[in-house]
Amino acid sequence: MAFAMVGGVAAAPVLAQDPALSPPSYPPLPAPSLNFYGSPGLLDMPSAEMQPDGQFSVSYSWFGGQARYNLTFQALPWLSASFRYNGIQNLSTTSFSTYYDRGFDVRARLWREGRYRPEVTMGLQDFAGTGVYAAEYFVATKQFQAPALGFGGATGKLKLSAGLGWGRLGSYGAIGNIGTRSSFTPGSTGGTLSYDQWFRGDFAPFGGIEWQPNARWGFKLEYSSDAYVAETQDADVFVRKSQLNFGAEYQATPRTRLGAYYLYGSEVGVTAQIQLNPFHPVRPMAVPAPLPIVPRSDWAKTEADWSHNWAQSAESSLTLRDQLAQQLEQDGLILESLEIDSTRAEVRFRNPRYRSDALAIGRTARVMSRMLPASVETFRMVPVRSGMGLSATEIRRSDLEMLEHDAHAADALVAVAGIGGAAPLPDAALVSPDLYPAFSTSVSPYSAPAYFDPDQPFRLDLGLDFKASYEPAPGWVLSAALRQRLWGNVKNGRASNSKLPHVRTDQMEYAQYGTTLENLFVSRYWQPDHNLYARATAGLFESMYGGVSAELLWKPVDSPLALGFEANYVVQRDFDQRFSFRDYKTFTGHASAYYELGGGYQMQLDAGRYLAGDYGGTLSLDRVFDNGWRVGGFVTLTDVSAEDFGEGSFDKGFRFDIPLDWMLGKPSRNSFGLTVRPVQRDGGQRVYVPGRLYGQIRDAHRASLIDQRARMWE
Repeated sequence: MAFAMVGGVAAAPVLAQDPALSPPSYPPLPAPSLNFYGSPGLLDMPSAEMQPDGQFSVSYSWFGGQARYNLTFQALPWLSASFRYNGIQNLSTTSFSTYYDRGFDVRARLWREGRYRPEVTMGLQDFAGTGVYAAEYFVATKQFQAPALGFGGATGKLKLSAGLGWGRLGSYGAIGNIGTRSSFTPGSTGGTLSYDQWFRGDFAPFGGIEWQPNARWGFKLEYSSDAYVAETQDADVFVRKSQLNFGAEYQATPRTRLGAYYLYGSEVGVTAQIQLNPFHPVRPMAVPAPLPIVPRSDWAKTEADWSHNWAQSAESSLTLRDQLAQQLEQDGLILESLEIDSTRAEVRFRNPRYRSDALAIGRTARVMSRMLPASVETFRMVPVRSGMGLSATEIRRSDLEMLEHDAHAADALVAVAGIGGAAPLPDAALVSPDLYPAFSTSVSPYSAPAYFDPDQPFRLDLGLDFKASYEPAPGWVLSAALRQRLWGNVKNGRASNSKLPHVRTDQMEYAQYGTTLENLFVSRYWQPDHNLYARATAGLFESMYGGVSAELLWKPVDSPLALGFEANYVVQRDFDQRFSFRDYKTFTGHASAYYELGGGYQMQLDAGRYLAGDYGGTLSLDRVFDNGWRVGGFVTLTDVSAEDFGEGSFDKGFRFDIPLDWMLGKPSRNSFGLTVRPVQRDGGQRVYVPGRLYGQIRDAHRASLIDQRARMWE
């Protein structure tokens, strides 16, 4: 399958070849083991290895009164980023019984391993936190074959790592010095880049060996260059007697690794690692096989079969519409309308089942090839969402018939198919009856986490959402959600100490009530002009705010750039989340630019006024995988000073979204996602308005269809 340019229009997704001719599928290669900081490494020390591209790892480690919770994402084959939340018990330099801290790491590979040269990586550790674990390093790793020695298999693997560290990793056995470096300062708000400290101060060597006799077991020995000065100066956290650490790890499942260790001559440690990769789903996708194409040459034998006379009968067209609707329904698709003449047909459809619009377009083309009269040669498929036609994919029927089983179908069809914009609904279109008004309900579990309270770092509410939606006409949506908390402790969190208006930090107050009205709103979607999409929403948007909102988006089908503008007038809801409001009200809005960088990377820049009345901008970068996985981060800078903002200095965080079909192996457009901030403050906060335009429109445009072209013929 492929795309091309035809007369300035991006070519449509082309049908895939016979599955029997597809390349073989291999199990994923084993990922490198992780150290106590959640990065590839030995025990406390790093190695130069990189995880497989796209790998998302969650790990927990504990030793000597220290617990570390780590999230690591391999953003590029040569670049990874980590977020860590750690607790240190009885740290004498602070007044807390357990000192909690957050930090970010980044690692970049400088060059790959060769036949004779090692792999080399540079890392920055805790480079934007308070600096309690701040360090920088260069490390090299070389791998060799090694004997299995009775563990099964002919050979195993031996990894040798050695490096130089600064900061924490230069605090023991220093062999030199570069400039000066300040030490960790308890009580610091953190959140700023300490670039003037990077690769400054003493530097010291570290290294170690990892032996993996087989795919299950691993044994590690390292020499650490971390003196743990703050933790051992009064012997309150642990006593350090040696710089040698060793331990054993066991790969319990393809995604789970466990380890036990003896560290610094006095402490026992443990780790647990969970390794997920978007390219390797938990369950293979089980999608019902599509209907095969039946070439007209197999059944259109007579002149009557090819006749155009049927097009003169309104009754025949209505019958075709109803038959198409019935057949599409079996594929989980909903026919919105059919426009047809003797040689051309346009089908507009909704796709509530499949995450991939390319897959839905392919299935629609198959149904059309089986149901429409032989004289209809041109197929035009238009996915519809919120009453708006998002794009139009045009394919010649004869190309589908001729090349369905051709090994080179992609190359053969690139010049005869295209993707363009969807025109307004034609007056002659036959709209499916009984689609409107539409009413739907659902019941689903919800989770509402709260992070990084010093008294209890993780709090959680669990319960049920009862949702209802009513669509009186195309483009109109009336929606409501009633929430019932069944269990939770978010209500016991700490009260806000923010100097700014409490636009987000009163989460504890909103969690006091068990039965709440999560939202109640009406939205209108329409297309005011070519390449323009619009939305207007009024009501209770979310648990904290209600008001009115308007959005306009410019997004050509074949352009990587989109521009948008949103304006909101909002009023803060009362804590009981019924129909009453508090005194706080404000105007907030943003101008936004969206750009697709290629390779699944999307960048977004927003500039405007935030909920607390502050002005500034947010830069976001996300990696979106073909199967719906999304991992990204964001940074917001406004005119609020670091002192007024409070802990963290400015708003930042990361987010991830995991599609349910990746986990369950069944078609679904739903997903599980979280946004995690190192600390929730009031500066740089936006209102959540349901149904924002860009995500739902982009999914059916050229770049998304290109990325998912392999699913066209599933």
